[in-house]
Amino acid sequence: MRLFLAIEPPPELRARLGALADLARAQCGGRRVPDESLHLTLAFLGEVETARVEALTEWLQGVSPEGGEWRLDSWGTFRRPGIVWAGGKTPDPALTALQARLWDDLESLGLGGRPSRFVPHVTLLRRARRLALDALPPIALAWPWRRLTLLRSFTEQDGPRYEALARSA
Repeated sequence: MRLFLAIEPPPELRARLGALADLARAQCGGRRVPDESLHLTLAFLGEVETARVEALTEWLQGVSPEGGEWRLDSWGTFRRPGIVWAGGKTPDPALTALQARLWDDLESLGLGGRPSRFVPHVTLLRRARRLALDALPPIALAWPWRRLTLLRSFTEQDGPRYEALARSA
């Protein structure tokens, strides 16, 4: 199973992020990420054997993140895959620390793949034809978070879809 750990936005923020995705698509083209798929990835685990999912679920249900509030105030891109995203101009210390702690735990569970760099972001568009962000409006959103979700990714004809397998306390 293709898995990752994420923070999901509350419904009202999800709708606001969806509106930003619409604005970005009008400017940049590409494929818009559906509202229900918007999230912040903390740890991409890749293909994980079905037998390990139970241990991951048990571990995650015992995790109690302190929570916090992430400030989204910037547009960004990843050129190679044509990604347009929303995130923060400066690194969020709480998210950075949480991501590092999660990877410490995941590695102790025998999972690898810790990235060399963590750029907190929410992907809004994939395969954008233009990465011109100058005409997009400023972003000023607050994302309160308290829970982590273990998500399974499915690739379908119209793009990836996600299923929640477990949530933290």
